[in-house]
Amino acid sequence: METIFNYFETIPTAHRSIILVGGITFFWLIEGAFPLFKFNYKKWQHAFPNLFFTLTTVIVNFAFAFLLLKTADWVSENDFGIINWLPEMPLWLYTLLGVLLLDFFGAYLAHYTEHKIAPLWMVHLVHHSDHKVDTTTANRHHPIESVVRFAFTLLGVFVVGTPIAIVFIYQSMSLIFTQFTHANIKMSSKLDTFLSYFIVSPDMHKVHHHYKLPYTDSNYGNIFSVWDRVFGTYMKLDRNKIVYGVDTFPNEEKNSSLKELLKQPFQGYKKPTAIEEN
Repeated sequence: METIFNYFETIPTAHRSIILVGGITFFWLIEGAFPLFKFNYKKWQHAFPNLFFTLTTVIVNFAFAFLLLKTADWVSENDFGIINWLPEMPLWLYTLLGVLLLDFFGAYLAHYTEHKIAPLWMVHLVHHSDHKVDTTTANRHHPIESVVRFAFTLLGVFVVGTPIAIVFIYQSMSLIFTQFTHANIKMSSKLDTFLSYFIVSPDMHKVHHHYKLPYTDSNYGNIFSVWDRVFGTYMKLDRNKIVYGVDTFPNEEKNSSLKELLKQPFQGYKKPTAIEEN
């Protein structure tokens, strides 16, 4: 564990780029061989706006990276934050708790907030308006959302008290998991259900991309499924009943246009409608 910790403490930028590109490439190939849904689409054409937003996310995170570094250094030097106030523990447990809590602040809490505050929902809508969810959808976030997500992660680093090694471990895991859970891959339902007790599984997250409430407002987690289970936001839906997109923004042509997606947060507020009970 110490070797891994030390590696991530000084992980080169090139290695972090390899994790991003390698993850997209790996799941791109897997979903091509074992697709969950057989989309009738030109994959590269669909991927273009999503990859553009992946690039803007990288740029935003790179631009503000010094804030993460300074905050992580400060909490370490001042022994500040939740995991530093706990009794001494093995490094593996210290790291696990750090990643678990960062996953709450940087992913679950950020995601939940975006669904509950109208202006933030309109920004987050860019992610939900993809009608053909695949691994490239993972980082389909408007630049404004990238800033919002970064702010929540920064808050997490401060409150949790994570050193930079744990921050980089969390960010690397977050990248891989978001690509994994969005990938259009088909796996055994039993395996998926088993995984969902510990981590966010593909089927679990795809419920979140269903086009109507209450499913849209469920399964907010990214790495660990515990947060949805603890806070009562976990839901299940048969994978064959999932319809991607948002019913109040149904125009797939507009939702595939980079120009329209950049303007999407500034349209009139519309929340998905709820499924009518029989």
